[in-house]
Amino acid sequence: MKDRLFTIMTRLTSLNEEEQQAIVNEIHVEEYKKGTDLLRQGDLPTKCYFVLKGCVRQYSINEKGKEVTSNFFTEEQAITVFNDHKPDKSSEFTFTCLEDSVLVVGDLDTEKDMYNKYGQLESMTRKMIEENFGQVQDEFASFIASTPEERFKALLQNRPYLIARVPQHQLASYLGMTPESLSRIKKRVLK
Repeated sequence: MKDRLFTIMTRLTSLNEEEQQAIVNEIHVEEYKKGTDLLRQGDLPTKCYFVLKGCVRQYSINEKGKEVTSNFFTEEQAITVFNDHKPDKSSEFTFTCLEDSVLVVGDLDTEKDMYNKYGQLESMTRKMIEENFGQVQDEFASFIASTPEERFKALLQNRPYLIARVPQHQLASYLGMTPESLSRIKKRVLK
């Protein structure tokens, strides 16, 4: 996994090998079993994550008690709850490992210390968040304007690996449809 970290840092920073090694030595990497909740809806976030291996689901339970899936995070994606403007604000989401996962774990309280110590780490994090945010914005705009079948086709084009990694009822929730509708659309589109 450390090789993967070096590859990412090389791509997103101009740090030399010695600086990269120093950061890798300080970064905390943990393995989580399938089904582990990283953060529950209503809890105060204290950590951020970066997926080296695995799949993490983001969802909430609405006022009717229904689970609504809003995202899946896979390799090389950051998981952060942005609430700096309200540090005592609890999370609106639950984040659960759908697979055994290996994650870089950052402590939000010490994040600024790491950025001060390694200036390029903050730059690297910003680049990753900007890339991810742009992708999320594009997907959301497309999602709003598309039919359920178009959403499934977009998933096939942009994130086809989710179909094999995510239970169908969660994928249906993410796409804004029932599992039965997803099943019919899959049959029609995958003919």
